[in-house]
Amino acid sequence: MNLILRILLSALAVVILSKILPGVGVDSYTTAIIVAIVLGLLNFIVKPLLVILTLPITIVTFGLFLLIINAIIILLADNFISGFTVSSIWWALLFSLLLTFLESFLFSFLKES
Repeated sequence: MNLILRILLSALAVVILSKILPGVGVDSYTTAIIVAIVLGLLNFIVKPLLVILTLPITIVTFGLFLLIINAIIILLADNFISGFTVSSIWWALLFSLLLTFLESFLFSFLKES
């Protein structure tokens, strides 16, 4: 049950950010749920591989390259999902940062109940 709530809250965050950011678009609420699921899978499967492969540059940049990896994950989701669009890597970077903050805020309500 907690997993379904987390997916729905992530989808809500995606919809909110797509309304706020002009470089990010989501066609429907169903697409937002699919985006939330695909982002979760990409963060679970692809992100650890990218982190390991880019470990030297991540160490040199004191971990700031992880922001670029997050933007790449967002752009990968853009390629996989037809109703989800991100216009550039800069919008993906901003979307990634704001999505992280918004999800942590929304997920904090799950811990209280």
